[in-house]
This record gives sequence, C-alpha cells and structure tokens, in this order.
Amino acid sequence: MDTREVIAPSAPLRAAPSPDASLDTEALKGERVAVSEDDGEGWCRVLLASDGYQGWMPASALAMPGAEPTHKVGVLRTLAFPGPSIKLPPLETLSFGCRIAVARIALPFAITDAGLHFPARHLVPVDAMERDPVAIAEQFAGTPYLWGGKTSLGLDCSGLVQVALTACGIACPRDSHQQEVALGAPVPPGADLKRGDLIFWKGHVAMARDARTMIHANAWHMAVAVEQAEAAIARIRAAGSDVTSIRRL
Repeated sequence: MDTREVIAPSAPLRAAPSPDASLDTEALKGERVAVSEDDGEGWCRVLLASDGYQGWMPASALAMPGAEPTHKVGVLRTLAFPGPSIKLPPLETLSFGCRIAVARIALPFAITDAGLHFPARHLVPVDAMERDPVAIAEQFAGTPYLWGGKTSLGLDCSGLVQVALTACGIACPRDSHQQEVALGAPVPPGADLKRGDLIFWKGHVAMARDARTMIHANAWHMAVAVEQAEAAIARIRAAGSDVTSIRRL
C-alpha cells in the first residue's frame, strides 16, 4: 500500500466510489492513509492510519506526504489566510484536530511552507493532549448532526466521542458498537453517573457531564445537545431502545 496525506480540510470516506454513497466517516487534514486501490475515476480505496477504517476517498483530497505535522487546530475551527492580514479572503477553514506543518512563527501568525497564515493562538503542538474529553465535547454543542461526520460543521454520536477522546490521547474506535467493547470498564447497575462515563444504546452513545446531564450528537435534536440524562434515557426507551451498558474510562 502507498501512504498518502489528506490535504483537504476534511475528506469523506464513503462506502462506495461515488459522491452519493453513504458517508461512513471523515478524515481530517494532515491524517495519513494507506491507498490499496485507485479506480482511475477519481476515487481511492484507503485505510485510515488513525483508526483502521476502510472505504473510498476522493483522490483529489490526497497527496504524497509532506513534512510531518508540528501543530494541530486546538479550537473549534480556524481560518487559513494567504498572507499576514486577517483582511485577506481566507483560503481554508480547518476544524478541531486538523494537523499542519508550521515552518515558522511570526506573531500573530503561524506560517506553513506553502505560505498559509494561521492565527497562532488557534494552534497547539501536535503532541499536546487535553485532559477533559467532556470539555472538548461541550465545545461542539449546537453543531449539526451529520451521519459519519467528524468536524465542527457536522458530526455523529460516535464521531463526537472519538474526537473528544482522541484529543486527550485516548485511543478510540470509530463506531459506537466498537467503542462499547473497547473503552473503559462497566459501571454497576444503579450507580450514579460520573463525568466522562459513556452511555451506550444499540447504535448510539452519549457522554455523561455529571450525575444528571449528558451530551451527545443525536438525530432527535439534529445537533450536539446537552440534556437531562434521565429524560433522554426515557425518551429513547419510548422510541424502542434501552441502555445496553455504561462504561467508565
């Protein structure tokens, strides 16, 4: 397999080599992928180095790897300017977690070899880790629900969890059924929720903020929402799905 780098702000990973195929997940700028097949019509079959997900990605979103990323976006989203002025029309919008190689710092900008100027205060070293995944998830409150999404423009329940945990250096699978098996230890029935607990249903996951509230990307609100855990669990139960487990990291 040939290694490529995602050069688009985000790149869709689809179930088939077609723009109208279902979106399985997204890769962010700076991620590495292994290309196993090029269909010659603008699509590559790839494996994501970050979580092992496989699918079809637009060839236009990929290039030979450049310099190793030195920084990543540490805010919900940031802009890339073509020069040292915020009055210039931005060239890109990058979401939380996108990785870039900074060539030099000339405050207030961090500058790449290609001349892109990022607000330096929006970037953190690539190896910097957050401490509270719930705080990361809370930054996404109000973000639209998007099946397969992983960016500040749209994401799904397991995408929110993966983004939040990855930011804290916790390896996390992509899908909720994988997360339920791989993450944490089971919480005994009847125990109070604690901040960071993961609440699982079949095909869904939420994150506890405290003993009473939770945050999740969900199709009921069509957004990332904070709500009372007891009320949400009752609503989801009424729709035909009960909690399958609670896991504590």
